[in-house]
Amino acid sequence: MKFEIIKKSKQSKARVGRLTTAHGVVNTPAFMPVGTQGTVKTMSPRNLDEIGAEIILSNTYHLYLRPGPELIALAGGLHKYINWSKPILTDSGGFQVYSLAENRKITEEGVEFKSHIDGSKHFFTPQKVVEIQTAFGSDIMMPLDECVPYPCDKKQAEEAVRRTTKWAKESKSAFRNPNSELFGIVQGSTYPDLRKRSAEEISSLDFPGYGIGGLSVGEPQEEMFEILEVLSDIMPEDKPKHLMGVGFASDILGAIKYGMDLFDCVIPTRLARHGSFLTLEGKTSIRQARFERDFTPIDPECDCYACRNFTRAYIRHLFWAREILAMQLLTIHNLRFFMRLLERTRQEILSE
Repeated sequence: MKFEIIKKSKQSKARVGRLTTAHGVVNTPAFMPVGTQGTVKTMSPRNLDEIGAEIILSNTYHLYLRPGPELIALAGGLHKYINWSKPILTDSGGFQVYSLAENRKITEEGVEFKSHIDGSKHFFTPQKVVEIQTAFGSDIMMPLDECVPYPCDKKQAEEAVRRTTKWAKESKSAFRNPNSELFGIVQGSTYPDLRKRSAEEISSLDFPGYGIGGLSVGEPQEEMFEILEVLSDIMPEDKPKHLMGVGFASDILGAIKYGMDLFDCVIPTRLARHGSFLTLEGKTSIRQARFERDFTPIDPECDCYACRNFTRAYIRHLFWAREILAMQLLTIHNLRFFMRLLERTRQEILSE
């Protein structure tokens, strides 16, 4: 993997970069549509190409449980299995295990958890998580880490930092894949001193890129930006940084100013499935009665397939008729909204 910084902003720590992987180039800052189970909900790979997606994210926890790493490896890896030729980042499944709460147990060796599908018991160690992602053939892998809730007491956050560093070292030792890269993950909740410690410890391990975990879990936006400011002065400037799980436009635009390069979130697809579309003004529900006779596009400024071909009135009708096409059209628009937002941001930095 190669990461080049093409242009730095004169007004902040924002930058435009080019991330080259075994399966292609990603122009950064970039938003990654989330294909949790090997598919971005309602979207085909062709749809993703058409909206301008250059990389997607898939989930180790879900793909491990179903269909399993053995079958994916037998298919020739995740790219061939899902027919996606561009880069794929797989997260470690740590956040999903964290969200299980009552169905998991954290130890020094790893995490024991019960499957949400059938209740069967499983155990993730740092080494096993790397092995699973190696079977997938991901371009970028994330190590097992411990994500704590917000709010949490400092002792709990400190333990998570210590364990995350320990697991990062074990993950790096287990990593053996010349066609992939393993990123490190920084934790520490909203405690600046713990974030500083975690960033220094993880950076010292010299990963080719870094994830910022444990944010966008309920903390106020200003607290997230305060932490990003602390991290921006510590973490290696020449490495890509992935702010994990952040998916609101204001959060992303603010984070870019602190040098963040990659983003992912289920927000655009989840909102679409519940009937909401995104514009620069925020989210709006297509279900509203005022759209019944509105024969204009979702967003007149948008160039996506949905906005070029269909009206708010028709998509509203589809949604109330429970037609799957409504969810697909709203998803196409919402994801294209993020692609356009990042395209415009890159151009603004390049034009400074």
